[in-house]
Amino acid sequence: MTLNVRGFAATSATAPLAPHNFERRSPRDTDVVIDIMYCGVCHSDIHQARNEWHQSIYPLVPGHEIIGRITQVGAKVKGFSVGDTVGVGCMVDSCQHCDSCAESLEQYCEEGATMTYNSYDRHDNMMTYGGYSEQIVVSEKFVLRVSEKLDIKSAAPLLCAGITTYSPLRHWKVGKGHKVAVVGLGGLGHMGLKFAKALGADVTLFTRSAGKEQEAYRLGADHVVISTDEKQMDAVKNHFDFILDTVPNQHDLNPYLTTLKRDGTHILVGLIEPIEPAIHSGKLVGGRKTVAGSLIGGIAETQEMLDFCAEHNIGCDVEMIDMQDINGAYERMLKSDVKYRFVVDMASLKNA
Repeated sequence: MTLNVRGFAATSATAPLAPHNFERRSPRDTDVVIDIMYCGVCHSDIHQARNEWHQSIYPLVPGHEIIGRITQVGAKVKGFSVGDTVGVGCMVDSCQHCDSCAESLEQYCEEGATMTYNSYDRHDNMMTYGGYSEQIVVSEKFVLRVSEKLDIKSAAPLLCAGITTYSPLRHWKVGKGHKVAVVGLGGLGHMGLKFAKALGADVTLFTRSAGKEQEAYRLGADHVVISTDEKQMDAVKNHFDFILDTVPNQHDLNPYLTTLKRDGTHILVGLIEPIEPAIHSGKLVGGRKTVAGSLIGGIAETQEMLDFCAEHNIGCDVEMIDMQDINGAYERMLKSDVKYRFVVDMASLKNA
């Protein structure tokens, strides 16, 4: 028997999000049913709701930074019990047999991961719907344990903003002795500062405008460089081992590449558009430098990240909103008017 669920959905690229009832699949033997308590609001939710990536299927229920409690477990579920506090991130399934899945890198599934929303379920072809809703049904393999040490409100955005910045830092083995720069101070950037600092690196924030110094230091930066100031940029030439670039729109990478050491890496986690202006390849060839990309993290690494956050008392800086305020929150996000992630209190859905 399918579950009738209430949520908020976009019904077209131009329609505001509004209350919407929809069907979730009947729980399978390996599924858990989760009552959603909190859901983070990611910039990609806006892209999807407004069909800016040209693949949205309506009605569309966004939300992939989910924290909730298990209310039901399938007969074959072994790792979770009713009452557990758990998380669900950007994926809810993958093929489970390709090389990437075998290496616990489900985000790079060669058949394509099943995303938490706006994907077709690979078993029954039903549409997946996200966390702007009262319940979700998920395979236990894609459910994450949430430590009682974590503030569960600020833990919600860790399921995307957190893992997106943690994964490349871990992959490139960032730690003591490394000089790391973070480009951009938003939902991703502020987590990049926190993680790089906790991993032991010397951390710099690149920002285009003055006035963010004290905030950056609060979040873990050791230094702040104004990227529009030529003297400041000259002072950090050939300086950084690693640049974590969280900016989600097109911007010039060339000035930043000059600040990398030989064999340094500039990693893109926010930009999924063509790079404009073009990279001057001499900046790479002249120092054996690399421009790379990284996508969220696998389930095992996401669990590692949550445990790391619990151990180091790391959470996302959040502003709580009611579900009814989501459209206003989208407009504020587009103006960068949030520090640093909105989280929806799903209890408010009862009043929608």
